[in-house]
Formats: sequence, structure tokens, C-alpha cells
Amino acid sequence: MLDDRDRRILDMLQTDAGISVTDLAERVALSVSACSRRIQRLEETGYIARRIVVLDRERMGVPTTVFALVKTAHHSDEWTESFRGIISDIPEIVEAHRLTGNHDYILKIVLPRVEHYDVIYKQIVRKLELFDVSASISMEELKHGMAIPVGYVR
Repeated sequence: MLDDRDRRILDMLQTDAGISVTDLAERVALSVSACSRRIQRLEETGYIARRIVVLDRERMGVPTTVFALVKTAHHSDEWTESFRGIISDIPEIVEAHRLTGNHDYILKIVLPRVEHYDVIYKQIVRKLELFDVSASISMEELKHGMAIPVGYVR
């Protein structure tokens, strides 16, 4: 069971994983050692999966986002594993989800410019048969974040 302090620790860490334990302890009204133990327990129990650094996409040269909607006529485990392997080897594909509805998968692709999408598209279709791929270019990012709500955890 997590308490309100655990939730606050999780919320603050996912906003800034680089916050010092001293600052974090002060903000959640704990001693530094108690806060450190809680963080360690949250890591050991899997509430904290990992700590990462989020890079600035503009500075990294990949400001363009394309969402590719993929349909396939193949739904075997072998095809899915081949698809997973192919897209895992393409660093520009930063997210991939299997969907319900009219499309089978959606890929979030970050690129230096929209024309580079064709390079990524060809990397996939050279290795694997797809039924249909349609792409949409993000015109504006309205909300961005990796933080998830912490209020549902028990």
C-alpha cells in the first residue's frame, strides 16, 4: 500500500528525476534517510520502472512528428514478432501501439523533417509486407508529457 507521501514522491520524481533526495525529503516532510528508503522501496517494488533524461527534440534535430497508422493482413505471432523487431531497430520510431478498430498499429515517429518519413517507411516495407500505411503529420503539439496520474495507485 502506498500512502500520500509515496504518491507525492512518485509525482515529483516523474517531473524531475534529478531532484536531490534532500530537496525531495523537505518537500514531502520526511528525513533524508526516510525519503531515501521510500525511494529504494518504490524502485524495488516496481513502482519506479527506471529514471531517464528527456532530451530536447529541437536541439537534437528531430522536431517533426509523424504518426503512421498501419494495417496488416497478417496477425500471427511470428509476423508480430518480426514487426516488433523491425521497428525496434529504427530509433526514429519512439512509440508503437497495437490498436483496436480500423488500424492494427500506430507508430509515433520523430524526424528531422517530414521528407525523411519516406526513408523510415522504406526501411519497414522492404522487410515486411503491410496491407496499408497512412501517415499524419503533427502540426502542433498541444500537450506533451511522460508523467502519469499517481492518484489511482493503492
